[in-house]
Amino acid sequence: MGIGVGLLLIAAGAILVWGVNGNIGGVNEDAIGWILMIVGLAGLVLSAIFWSVDEAPPPGPGY
Repeated sequence: MGIGVGLLLIAAGAILVWGVNGNIGGVNEDAIGWILMIVGLAGLVLSAIFWSVDEAPPPGPGY
């Protein structure tokens, strides 16, 4: 999951939590929204960790 997908999940979750006032039969929109925001935040954190890994080329011969 990349940074864009993480931000998209957070935005969709926020819309479900704070923007939707209707009721869908048997579905808790707030719970789904919070789950999407948590998954999006975890994806952002993991993407930041993996992007921060230093991928320098190996040293040449003689080092």
